[in-house]
Amino acid sequence: MGDRGTSNHSEVTDFILVGFRVRPELHILLFLLFLLVYAMILLGNAGMMAIIMTDPRLNTPMYFFLGNLSFIDLVYSSVIAPKALVNFWSQSKSISFAGCVSQLFLFALFIVTEGFLLAAMAYDRFIAICNPLLYSVQMSARLCAQLVAGSYFCGCISSVLETSMTFTLSFCASRAIDHFYCDVRPLQRISCSDLFIYKMISFFLSGIIILPTIIVIIVSYLCIVSTVVKIRSTEGRKKAFSTCSSHLGAVSVLYGAVSFMYLTPDRFPELSKVASLGYTLVTPMLNPLIYSLRNRDVKEAINKLLEKKSTIQ
Repeated sequence: MGDRGTSNHSEVTDFILVGFRVRPELHILLFLLFLLVYAMILLGNAGMMAIIMTDPRLNTPMYFFLGNLSFIDLVYSSVIAPKALVNFWSQSKSISFAGCVSQLFLFALFIVTEGFLLAAMAYDRFIAICNPLLYSVQMSARLCAQLVAGSYFCGCISSVLETSMTFTLSFCASRAIDHFYCDVRPLQRISCSDLFIYKMISFFLSGIIILPTIIVIIVSYLCIVSTVVKIRSTEGRKKAFSTCSSHLGAVSVLYGAVSFMYLTPDRFPELSKVASLGYTLVTPMLNPLIYSLRNRDVKEAINKLLEKKSTIQ
């Protein structure tokens, strides 16, 4: 098996990203759609980071996490979108072996990091609503930095394991990856290795990544709900829930898209591609909109920035 894998790696120098199997005249439409979505991702997430860094009122733990979320969305979408855009016009649609490894590694790193970061943000909302008097003490700058660093660490470890396992497989069946980027499931389809042990390890790895984050989010929100229902004033309950609505929206979009993707059967590869758009491009595009439209502080910061620009002009 080892000799076979070594031989395979010496032979396979590149892959072909098949992309979407549509009529050639639809390529222009898809290209323009991808370009528009990617432009919105760049503008929205870069703008969110700029607002958070320049407005002193947003120098709080929640916005520290949000700034990191915007950075993660910006980076992992940039791992996927530029290559997909180029391939709409490329005849070969090829990606080097090293490029494929890099794409899978970086995407896995940042998507897992985002999951852990969303769990850290849920914990932040739990402390803010359930222990407001101790919030500034418990959510110290040091703890926030540790939570973000821990999210990146977990993302890096899981990405190293997933990528190394995937690229020790033998790819002698085909070089054509039936997807628009290098992902685990399409790579499994072109492997001629025995995937039973690989799939078991991958399932176990996914479990120890996803379950803790979901548990933290669910427990945090159960505690939040139990605290909020005890608030007597309607205005107080509304204000408490409004601080969580943006985060709940971001969690729902990411986990909903990922669940839809991995519940889609392998026999429907085109549906899998559409489903994967949910977390590769749609989620990074929607997150800045969710946090800017549903958050009063962000809207005020945007208005203040626009007023300052109009005054300068």
